[in-house]
Amino acid sequence: MKLSIPLDWIYCLLLTCLFTTSSQAEDDWRVWRGPHSNGIADGEMPPVKWNESQNIRWKTPLPGRGHSSPIVVNERVLISTADKEKQIQSVICFDRATGQQLWKTDVNQGDFAPKIHQKNTHASPTLASNGETIFAVFPQFDRVQLTALNLGGKQQWQIKAGGYLPRAYQFGYAPSPILYEGKVIVTSEYEKNGFIAAFDQQTGGEAWRIERPEKMNFSTPIVAQIAGRDQMLLSGNSKVASFDPQTGNDLWSAPAMWIVSCGTMVWDKDLVFTSGGFPLKGTMAVKADGSGKVVWTNRVKCYEQSMLAYQGYLYAVDDNGIAYCWNAQTGKEQWKSRLGGKVSSSLVLANNCLYLSNEQGKTFVFRTNPKKFELLAENQLGDECFASPALCGNQIFHRAASRASGKRQEYLYCIGK
Repeated sequence: MKLSIPLDWIYCLLLTCLFTTSSQAEDDWRVWRGPHSNGIADGEMPPVKWNESQNIRWKTPLPGRGHSSPIVVNERVLISTADKEKQIQSVICFDRATGQQLWKTDVNQGDFAPKIHQKNTHASPTLASNGETIFAVFPQFDRVQLTALNLGGKQQWQIKAGGYLPRAYQFGYAPSPILYEGKVIVTSEYEKNGFIAAFDQQTGGEAWRIERPEKMNFSTPIVAQIAGRDQMLLSGNSKVASFDPQTGNDLWSAPAMWIVSCGTMVWDKDLVFTSGGFPLKGTMAVKADGSGKVVWTNRVKCYEQSMLAYQGYLYAVDDNGIAYCWNAQTGKEQWKSRLGGKVSSSLVLANNCLYLSNEQGKTFVFRTNPKKFELLAENQLGDECFASPALCGNQIFHRAASRASGKRQEYLYCIGK
């Protein structure tokens, strides 16, 4: 029997599929720092206030421990975790609408680093996805493993991305993978075997590799279109540096006041911004036109946190929970205000509101108002938080832990009206 389908039906079906795919893509938060690599969610209006009983769409327990942030791919929420006792590193997928676990794939077993910082975990890098494949980076005893999974959780390939051998300071691993034009880029900067390398997203084949100085650094690089070209920005190793993301070649660099940094760089017009804290502390702005000109500096230490640049102003929260607003081009301080508590997570923004969680599980929401500090809400979830939230579809996906039952338990939350 031959089935005849009218052409107008096919046309409508194609339009529906295209619209659905497009709207889902716009609604995603697939990588560290979100869809624009700058922590900003355009057009979203997530809640400003919540607690354990208000504006919680769902809450689901997470096994193990991790500091990675959730990512959202179509109707899936994905996150990594590690079971220290069994020495298993895993990727877990949840249904976005209900919080039901769809699958859990154990990626690595054994060979955990014998020592890491008490605040770090064996699952700190955030996952990355191109919409079809999920990329997970986990540290092993002497190497960094890069694994590709499909959206059903099946492993596509796994490779040793490079070496991992901290010596003087065994604090663990932190950088998240980033994606650029069919490549996944992985960073590992330690006293021995340091590298930045790019791999083909389909096969895992190496595209390029550069050796790094024998120094320690924890920052995740980011790719931004600035000064007329794509630049991969990275702070650390006593430099603010720019690389060609196609080849890994140096574009320019400027001297930094510190050796080690942890936050991801941000940018505004032709300036890039970074902050560091060891052995010296400070925040700085550098011209990204290849001149390496340092435009302004101050002595504020945003060591682990990533800052956020928006509409000509630079917003930051330092290690001790003090929020700042500076004029991005001049460095002039607009205001500062104490939020409270130690901070390790990074700023994100939606609907002219900045969201920032401290290590005690409190999320502050304040306006992007350069004239004055304007606190909108303080929201408590659990009693521990190191991850940064993902903002999409007028919802917030966040990771926090609680010891209310007497035993530490991590949870993944969907926050929405």
